[in-house]
Amino acid sequence: MNKALLEVRELKKYFDAKGKNLKAVDNVSFTINEGETMGLVGESGCGKTTVGNVIVRLLPATGGSVYFGGENITEARGRGNKALCRDIQIIFQDPYSSLNPKKTIRKILAEPLQVQKTVPKNQISAKIEQLCYETNLQPGLLNKYPHELDGGKRQTVGIARALSLDPKLIVCDEPVSSLDVSIQAQIINMMMDLQKEKKLTYLFISHDLSVVKHISTRIKVMYLGKIVEEALSDDLFANPQHPYTKALLSAVPSIEPERDKKRIVLGGDVPSPIDPPPGCRFCKRCWMAEKICSIVEPLLDKTSQKEHCVACHFADKQKTGMPAE
Repeated sequence: MNKALLEVRELKKYFDAKGKNLKAVDNVSFTINEGETMGLVGESGCGKTTVGNVIVRLLPATGGSVYFGGENITEARGRGNKALCRDIQIIFQDPYSSLNPKKTIRKILAEPLQVQKTVPKNQISAKIEQLCYETNLQPGLLNKYPHELDGGKRQTVGIARALSLDPKLIVCDEPVSSLDVSIQAQIINMMMDLQKEKKLTYLFISHDLSVVKHISTRIKVMYLGKIVEEALSDDLFANPQHPYTKALLSAVPSIEPERDKKRIVLGGDVPSPIDPPPGCRFCKRCWMAEKICSIVEPLLDKTSQKEHCVACHFADKQKTGMPAE
């Protein structure tokens, strides 16, 4: 059994909003084992991208801790922080804005090697050629600028840059959401091949459940700053327990005709993360909610299924009359 590479413990990230705390991430905990892909899903604004940014230290944590390889990296400074940049990399959502428009692809790929000094100067060109081979990036593109490439090629450059320092963990923040479906499949398959070859570990952040199912070993579902359900990928899709997860899965398109599948339409708006409601944060949009839901916050507890946890007072309760189109 693989050991834990990343441990996130009661992580909090609050932003100041005119004197009030916007609770983007509120007591989130999870573990990612070596060599696996953990999917983190949820609608826009749930806090999943903020989790990734705190892990790679683009944002400081408000509370809680992050352990990498058994060491607390929450307050890493100096040389320790520089070493983390080698071991933990990120692939950004927008491949255009994440690449320097004033530099050629060759210079973009060379920069992390020069800053970290992981290879001698006379071997940088060879390393770049190796990255091109591993990511199927044509060497003829190295002298071009980001605006001269299409979206798929730009994201391939972003992946090659993340691989350049031979990291152990890569945070993938919506890496294919801006690409065409055919290009998405190519990028995802390439990432899976690279994972096997290099024994990489991924935190895969996305709102696209079909993509997450294809690449992830385990999946965690976020809603308004909290984890509401977690399970093995196949188990989550076969047997979702939380009402929010059921609503998300009902919206996944399918090429197979399913007469019994109904689209769950959630009423109301997502509550403000500045002033989240007491009890369950999903209760005002939930068709299963009862009085206790607005008073007592449900804990993330294990269900009867192996490695399946859900934060719901009535996860095992079957109710009819779900809202549907």
